[in-house]
Amino acid sequence: MMEPTHDEAHAGALGSRLNWLRAAVLGANDGIVSTAGLVVGVAGATTARSTLLTAGLAGLLAGSMSMAAGEYVSVSTQRDSEKAALAMERRELREQPEAELEELTELLEDRGLSREVAREAAVQLTARDALRAHARVELGIDPDALTNPWHAASASFLAFTVGALLPLLAIVLPPAALRLWVTVLSVLAALVVTGGASARLGAAAPGRAVLRNVVGGALAMGVTYAAGTLLGAAGV
Repeated sequence: MMEPTHDEAHAGALGSRLNWLRAAVLGANDGIVSTAGLVVGVAGATTARSTLLTAGLAGLLAGSMSMAAGEYVSVSTQRDSEKAALAMERRELREQPEAELEELTELLEDRGLSREVAREAAVQLTARDALRAHARVELGIDPDALTNPWHAASASFLAFTVGALLPLLAIVLPPAALRLWVTVLSVLAALVVTGGASARLGAAAPGRAVLRNVVGGALAMGVTYAAGTLLGAAGV
């Protein structure tokens, strides 16, 4: 009886790691695209390294803080919902245990077990830990692994920052004549990597994911550079 629990723990841990990796890749991708669009747009209006650095650093900090705050609020709401669902389930188990046992039996039947086997499994699961059984089977929640808003916020902040550092460094370190090309090429190369990584984590075909990522990033840089060039030419 211990082996399925062992396998389930490994499966849950793997799923959690994949979710964190996917979030990290997407956060880094957002940092790359948004910061690249910002610094390339400013580069269209001026070649002053201090201005580019200021704009890029401001974009990095604003973007990373925004990502962290948004993720914290989102995950906090999810955690509150999970806690509320568990509290309701706990109350129902206390007030109407027979009805909950029948509900668990029917849920296990829906998963392909015969009535007799489902009933026996429901009885054993209830005897072992009724709340955990209903949380996992009925709600799809692991009571021991509720989402952590601080972990999510920290991961988003770090991922965005790492991604944003690439275009920021690419636009300020090279000589003025090479800045734009170095930034564009390095950003597109990074988008190939993040697009391929997100496709692999999602078990999707990498070709389309990479193409969408590269086209989106190139479009963002092209639009902001054109806007910066027009504003620079107008003396704004």
